Amino acid sequence: MRDFAPFLPFLGVLIGLICLVMAFRDGRRRRLIDNLPTSKTSGVFIGLVELKGTAESVQPLTSYLAGNACVYYSWLVEEHWSRTVTETYTDSNGKTQMRTREESGWTRVDQGDEMIPFYLQDDCGVILVRPRGAKIEPVTVFDETSTPLSPLYYGKGPATSVANSDHRRRFVETAVPMHAELFIVGQARERQDLVAPEIAADAQAPMFLISTRSEEQVSRGMKWGSRGWAILGLLAAVGFSMGRDAAMNQDLAAHVAIYLAIGAGYLLAGALAWVLMVYNCLVDVRNRVRQAWSLVDIQLKRRSDLIPNLVNCVKGYRDHEAQLQTELAALRSQLAATPPGVAGPDHGAVSSRIIAMAERYPELKASEAFLALQKTLSDTEQRIALARSYFNDIATHYNTRLETVPEKFIAALGAMKPQPLMAANDFERAPVTVALAPGN
Repeated sequence: MRDFAPFLPFLGVLIGLICLVMAFRDGRRRRLIDNLPTSKTSGVFIGLVELKGTAESVQPLTSYLAGNACVYYSWLVEEHWSRTVTETYTDSNGKTQMRTREESGWTRVDQGDEMIPFYLQDDCGVILVRPRGAKIEPVTVFDETSTPLSPLYYGKGPATSVANSDHRRRFVETAVPMHAELFIVGQARERQDLVAPEIAADAQAPMFLISTRSEEQVSRGMKWGSRGWAILGLLAAVGFSMGRDAAMNQDLAAHVAIYLAIGAGYLLAGALAWVLMVYNCLVDVRNRVRQAWSLVDIQLKRRSDLIPNLVNCVKGYRDHEAQLQTELAALRSQLAATPPGVAGPDHGAVSSRIIAMAERYPELKASEAFLALQKTLSDTEQRIALARSYFNDIATHYNTRLETVPEKFIAALGAMKPQPLMAANDFERAPVTVALAPGN
């Protein structure tokens, strides 16, 4: 131990720095979660999003142990063993002695998992989630210890046993059950099969989390994790230096000033890292505010481009149907005015023309087109409202950060200014007139 004692302070500093990095990793993730406003499924745009809802699937999985309907499950079988170990050692007199000790533990003997893409449902709709590559935080749905007398022992476990087995097995299963409340943070992208978003793994995304815990629980866990890593690093930086002095039989009280200096240096490094983290997080939120406004602008542009084209399309169908009905009425009148067997129009030709027109324009009804236009208008306005709500949420959070101490002073370093919220008349770029009456 004395041979390695001089290197203990360096090892303590290294461990302290590693713990500091881990502390601020959790701190950044917590701030990321806190900075993301929760989106509705119908208002998801391309990019990092935060969602809340229930897990749904048309064809759910059946978990291996509990037999529950779910979209993800993972199971584990462990077997307990114990043994007596005899070993030799040299006592203080230099004589070789023998002693025995007991060892025991659990060994994994089988495991498995399965997952499927599923839908997250909230009060606005659904969105497809592809969980592969995500950090999944499930709930425990099965936990039982059994002996060979139980049908579970061999029914769900292997037929062979581990060495020195006590013939006790522990069966544990975790899952994301159907209809479970989920909190998801992940990257939204466009689906390949239709025009709609989906949540999937992305190497560039800072986080992909699927949790059965609430947002508050996840954030609180990361906060305490960050603090735990920071405290552990401080103890390592100071404690290893004290360990060196103790190993070299030096007076610890005489080196209190050194220990305090090491601790102060660690705290100073942590404070500087915290300032950088907070500043970078504020910059991130500011960029998200700008992105949120661009999303509103995209939806306004969509409305500006889409609605006039839809109106013209429906007007065309309406005019075409009117012309078609007029033509059909004239043909029917012509048939009714000419009795069979009397010289006049060719009845066969007229009937064939009517059939051809019906085949050429099946189910041409203006009312359906009007309903489709009405739904498109409603969907477009809802998208604008959702984008506006998203912008106001992230802008409110940004403004709150700028007014909160100590973020207020750090924001001053970058001359960051509050972002005005968007009122209802702020985004009326140009009124879209829907005129379907004849002559317009």
